[in-house]
Amino acid sequence: MDQTLYLILLLISLCSVSECVQRQYHFINVTKTWTEAQRHCRERYTDLATVDNMSDMNELKKSVNDGGDQLVWIGLKRTSVDKWQWSSGEPALYLNWADKQPDGRVECAMMRNGEWNDVSCSLSLTFICSSSNNMNTGLVFVNQTKNWRDAQSFCRQNHSDLVSVRNHNENQQVQKFITDNHISNDVWIGLFRDSWQWSDQSNSSFRYWNTVEPNNVGGNENCAAFRPNALGKWNDIPSNIQISFVCYEDKLILIRENLTWPEAMRYCRQNYTDLVSVHSEEMQEEVMNVVKRASTAAVWLGLHNFCSMNMWIWLSGEVVCYQNWAPGNGTTPEDCSLEKRKGAVQSGGDQRWISRPETHKLNFICSRF
Repeated sequence: MDQTLYLILLLISLCSVSECVQRQYHFINVTKTWTEAQRHCRERYTDLATVDNMSDMNELKKSVNDGGDQLVWIGLKRTSVDKWQWSSGEPALYLNWADKQPDGRVECAMMRNGEWNDVSCSLSLTFICSSSNNMNTGLVFVNQTKNWRDAQSFCRQNHSDLVSVRNHNENQQVQKFITDNHISNDVWIGLFRDSWQWSDQSNSSFRYWNTVEPNNVGGNENCAAFRPNALGKWNDIPSNIQISFVCYEDKLILIRENLTWPEAMRYCRQNYTDLVSVHSEEMQEEVMNVVKRASTAAVWLGLHNFCSMNMWIWLSGEVVCYQNWAPGNGTTPEDCSLEKRKGAVQSGGDQRWISRPETHKLNFICSRF
């Protein structure tokens, strides 16, 4: 077999199928107001704790160890803007509302005949969970009626989460699942609306509120805290209370200096580990959260074109298995006779990957791992 073809096949066989990028949490056992805690975290780490999913939540609880019954700040704060989001922590970029929906101030969504309606979260409906254990559809119908919050808790405890519907194809798949299973009633999906925002401006819509929280007693409970010994569930409390807090240190670091790709690579290797490699959708979501703070239209990744084999390779040594190229980029042969090409991610729009000459000067992302 031709040696080049053999090497390509070998690299493809080593493709990574999953990747977990967890933040490192740091419990600070000093009492401060929410704003003081935010300042402390930003000066010494990355920011007050952000939580993307239950895996993060479990790590957050571990970081506190024996925290007892004390409340502990996280980086969630109420704003004046409501927006629709998914329970799983993803932003709601695709919406499929029925005619004249949403029509009120109610904050949860259900599906009827493939379209969505906003209804009171206190209604009792059956629901659909997402589940990694169902290899056929990834969906599980729960033929029990619960309010939205209890349905969310049930899905998280027994499966993954309430189902997210992120695009038209997924909406069709959920509707087909409903039809195939002869489900005739309305069902909860994982869409909800709230006005809470993370301190680091993350897109994460993951919430883990305690029963009847947030309740905004007194009209001034604008920040979130959790009790380590109460399953880690969250309460809203006034921001001027002085309690301990958790900071996080991101494993991806945006460097807002404009360097060429080789200069960026050297900087990352001298100060961290390397330019970031993106092997999965989960890692791409982490990158998307980081690059929105960039000062250039694109940001260098650890992605370079291996001209002799006409393929893209990560600095980590892995072939590009998961792909997120913008149209016209990365999928056609590059002309390496004029200039070497490297990979960057757009900092705006849908944040796709693009090919650029390595001499361009851009911000870049370093990794700590």
